Amino acid sequence: MGRREDYRGAIAGLADEALEAYLDERSGLPGPRANLELADAVADVVDAATAYRLAGSDHEFVRLCGVSALGAVAAREDGAAREEAVERLHDEARDDRWRVREAVAIALQRIGDVDPALLRAVVGAWLADDDPLVLRAALAGVCEPRLLRDPETAALALDTCERATDRLCRYSPFARRSPRVRAMRQTLGYCWSVAVAADPDHGLERFGRLNSSSDPDVRWVDRENRRKQRMRRLL
Repeated sequence: MGRREDYRGAIAGLADEALEAYLDERSGLPGPRANLELADAVADVVDAATAYRLAGSDHEFVRLCGVSALGAVAAREDGAAREEAVERLHDEARDDRWRVREAVAIALQRIGDVDPALLRAVVGAWLADDDPLVLRAALAGVCEPRLLRDPETAALALDTCERATDRLCRYSPFARRSPRVRAMRQTLGYCWSVAVAADPDHGLERFGRLNSSSDPDVRWVDRENRRKQRMRRLL
């Protein structure tokens, strides 16, 4: 938390080009891991206008910071401003860059930290979307252990896993080879274990149905989740 506090202090006095340069220099990229503490600090302090500006950047880490900050914007605003931020997150969920998509999940989790009911409303709406990347964002956003201490959110996480798995089964073999569907499948490969661990009384039975599926991708999802330590403890 100390570094995050230091970052907040450092970026509070920066504007426009100076802020973007600061973010670029400390992004951690290229490298295996982006500087998410810095991204969190950005979301803590920037206003809505700055969040939108950063989210429009061509620089991947700067864009990541802006997109994750839109979660904070949605959490603190209401009315049209909130709807605009959520709609922008919906658009960013379909980005081809995985770090931008991960920023959408982080943004949803920030919403859930402040307003669990809003998170549930957003995830519920996104479940009706046909785009597998939007489904992937809903999964990754809601299947976060700290958010699933709330029983209603934990129940939604199980519903989200189940509905996304059902959707996976309905894709044609050709569609399943697309990067978009594969990204959703990868997310299902760990989200079931998170959701079941939060509510094993209801989750184990629902997860157990995957084991009897003849669908090869569902069997893969089942196998990957069984390998997770949190699931192994339950099974």
